[in-house]
Amino acid sequence: MADASHYTYRVTWSEGDGEFVGAVAEFPSLSWLAETQAEALDGVIGLVREVLEDMALTGEQPPVPIADRPYSGKFMVRTSPQVHRTLAIEAEEQGVSLNMLVNQKITTQAAPRSAAAGAA
Repeated sequence: MADASHYTYRVTWSEGDGEFVGAVAEFPSLSWLAETQAEALDGVIGLVREVLEDMALTGEQPPVPIADRPYSGKFMVRTSPQVHRTLAIEAEEQGVSLNMLVNQKITTQAAPRSAAAGAA
């Protein structure tokens, strides 16, 4: 059976509900409302455990946790010719490859968030 602790959890405040909502990226239809962040996280983890148990009993395959998926470090991005040109000029002016420039830009934007937002 899949390990519920490997999934990607997030707790955010829901203004509409007036409570914290715990969610899990790999199961977008699941959530748990609670008065505190800790209760919301515990609730959604417990819910995922229940769903995983049910899936095991019925023979369903659960989603592979994001943390357990292999990544090559490569992906393709499509953009407009104008953006491509602008980035190529900026890379040339900085004396770096276009790949290096884009990697620098996305690395600063994709910096890890707080521990509370990551996997529990």
